[in-house]
Amino acid sequence: MSSPIMQATATAAAPDIKLNRKSKLTHFSIASTVALLAFIGIIVIVSHAIIAWNLAFPYVPPLESNPLEKKQLSYEVVVYPSRSGETTVDSWFIPATHGASGDESKQTIILSHGYGANREESWVPMYDLAELMHELNYNVIMFDYGYASKSYNAPATWGAEEKNQLLAAVDYAKERGAQKIIVWGFSMGGGTALQAALESDHIDGLILDSLFLPSPDTLYTNIKQYIGLPKYPTTAIISRLLPLWTNHAFSNKPAETILQKQYEIPLFIIHGTADNKADVYIAEQIAANQLVPQSRIWVVEGGQHELIFRKDPNVYMKNISQFLSSFY
Repeated sequence: MSSPIMQATATAAAPDIKLNRKSKLTHFSIASTVALLAFIGIIVIVSHAIIAWNLAFPYVPPLESNPLEKKQLSYEVVVYPSRSGETTVDSWFIPATHGASGDESKQTIILSHGYGANREESWVPMYDLAELMHELNYNVIMFDYGYASKSYNAPATWGAEEKNQLLAAVDYAKERGAQKIIVWGFSMGGGTALQAALESDHIDGLILDSLFLPSPDTLYTNIKQYIGLPKYPTTAIISRLLPLWTNHAFSNKPAETILQKQYEIPLFIIHGTADNKADVYIAEQIAANQLVPQSRIWVVEGGQHELIFRKDPNVYMKNISQFLSSFY
């Protein structure tokens, strides 16, 4: 038979054992929750890092042809450093000449392609536009932005370095004697043209087809078409991850500047109401700020992103010709 002292000790020990078990379970639950949250956090960061990497290094197909093969247009292969000196620009220069004199034309069109494409950008279609501009006696420059280059591996910087590549093409046109330089931009190539025009006095006019203005908001608009992620924290995370590969900050500042800018050169903005990558209201807002009389906007009912030329080539080129002839 147990003594009273032993019974009291056993009775006192029972609650202590239960408390220890409860404490261990609590600690285990907390540790498990922390580990699960950490694991989810890692998955979130890694998945967003993959998205950011793919945005910085989009797949771009290699060049398939050239102006001579496609349109019997004689051309020169020209390579020059970007305005920043950080990258180089691979380009084609298609000269136009004046009738019997054979002198090179003094007006040049620079075709600024969109994101995820190269200078050929077949769906636009670039070769057809180059041919039409050549017939209008414009020299034509077709070039690759750095992320489209196959000679070196450069990231897409959403205009930060691309504007310097475009400005290098403008400088080259000027060196060739151009007295009138028009930049014709498509999608992000249009947004880049708007950035470049903030820093150059040698651009005499801009044609902006389906212009895409890079910003965290417009970036998210495109991401959500492919993967259903919430706007927050998606844009915040990706905006912070992109500089790891691009060495350039990704912010709203360039877009905010452009949306408030009154350019001193004519802008011809072309946009479709069915554009699912670049909202028409941005094009309309930029157009509303312009005071140069020759500036105009053409909103095409049912027009899709970068496919407006294909909708009605004759009407498209008629409007382009009228714009170009309006500020001779």
